[in-house]
Amino acid sequence: MIFTKTPLEGAFLIDLEPISDERGFFARSFCRREFEAHGLNPDLAQCNISLNLRRGTLRGMHWQVAPHQEAKLVRCIRGAIHDVIIDLRQDSPTFTAHFSADLTAADRRMLYVPEGFAHGFLTLEDDTEVFYQMSEFFAPDAARGLRYDDPAFGIRWPREVLVVSDRDQSYPDWEPVTERGR
Repeated sequence: MIFTKTPLEGAFLIDLEPISDERGFFARSFCRREFEAHGLNPDLAQCNISLNLRRGTLRGMHWQVAPHQEAKLVRCIRGAIHDVIIDLRQDSPTFTAHFSADLTAADRRMLYVPEGFAHGFLTLEDDTEVFYQMSEFFAPDAARGLRYDDPAFGIRWPREVLVVSDRDQSYPDWEPVTERGR
């Protein structure tokens, strides 16, 4: 695997290193030793799949608070997404900064999202499927969210948002100190 640092400390784009032959290719998509060597959380507690029927579907921005913070390894396995992360670690020099990357089934690129980051994506194609590996179990009481269009972050989505859940569009404006009910 090829690990490429993003501008946000601890977040990486990860590309496969395929070994090809007449059958196709073989590639490693996860290795505890390689993750540990890059200072990434290698724990795996849960895997999730998200199927999104329509292009323009937005999911996010979500995270879990302590003691249930989670690292995520996100990969698009069908279609394409515009993936966005926001650094919400108050002691981080990139606090409230965001990073985005397109992940497609064709490029097989993954995004490692550290603990303390909000995560969300917008589908770029119909019938897009996203696979997540999570370091922590889902804990409803620790689940938080913020609006994808919150002016505090200024995220520029590459296309119109056509489908978004009521919950995801109803979060109040960001308040970093109180984090009330997020």
